[in-house]
Formats: sequence, C-alpha cells, structure tokens
Amino acid sequence: MRHSPEVSPPVLSQKTRYAIKALLELSALPPGATLSSSAIAARRNIPVKFLETILVELKRDGLVRGQRGRGGGYQLAQSAEVISFGAVVRLMEGPLALLPCVSQTQYRRCEDCADDRTCELRMVFREVRDSSAAILDGRSLANARRNASSSQSRSKGSIPKKAARHAATKA
Repeated sequence: MRHSPEVSPPVLSQKTRYAIKALLELSALPPGATLSSSAIAARRNIPVKFLETILVELKRDGLVRGQRGRGGGYQLAQSAEVISFGAVVRLMEGPLALLPCVSQTQYRRCEDCADDRTCELRMVFREVRDSSAAILDGRSLANARRNASSSQSRSKGSIPKKAARHAATKA
C-alpha cells in the first residue's frame, strides 16, 4: 500500500504531550504543594517558555491554579482522579474524531458523502472514535501515576534478584 507524502496520520501534538506531562508532574505533588514552571520543565524536559504558554491555557480552562511570587507555582485545580486524558486531549487538540461526521461535539457532514446513515467510512470511524474516547476518558492522571508507580516498583524489585542470580553464577 502506498502512502501519500502530503497526508500524514493524525498525531498528538507536542503541545498536548507537554500539557499531559506537566499535569502528571503536578498530580504527583502532595496536597497544597506547588511547583514552578521551570521545575516542571526541568523534570519533564520541556522548553520553559513553551510550557508557560501551555500552563496559562490549562489555568484558563480550570485544570491548574497558579500562584505568583516567591514560593508560588502551579498545582492541579481539580483532583487527579477526575482529570482524564480524554479531557486534556480534547482541550488541547479538539474533537477525538478522525472524520467530522463522527464528532460528538463538532459534527459536520462530509462534503462527499451521499448518505451519512449508510456510509461505511462513518461506521468504522465512529467505532474508532468511540473506542478512543472510552480509553482516554477511562484513564485519569491518578490512574497513570499509580500504573507508573506499580510498574516502577516491580522493575526495581526485580533488579536485585537478577543481580543476585548473576553474582551467584559468577561465584
């Protein structure tokens, strides 16, 4: 199958990836704690100026709170349990739909469609949108942090065992 060089598949923008990384970093903070944009940027390898514009947008949309001045910084404005990946992606990217005729928030009939009720493309891409939405809306920042923590502790726990086995075979 040949791919057209002019058309690329939908890809999550760097802005959205950075927004999610920043929110994940803030979700790890203890209650009441804040983190500066420069600290988030350093921890997550994000250009500070770009991150600051993203944080302004996240603040405007009610996902983070910011405090200016000494000891200031950012924190989540909502619980990490209720902020879903789907909400962040929609906020930063717009609808999850790959076709306008399957969007729930910005539906628009495709110009070349004879009948959207029987369109095979619409049926398949509605299923793609619904599956994507179910996954992204079903995963919160808190879920992601827990999964990362449990994965990290499993991998940390296995390193000493491997090292011990390796040392035992050398002896």
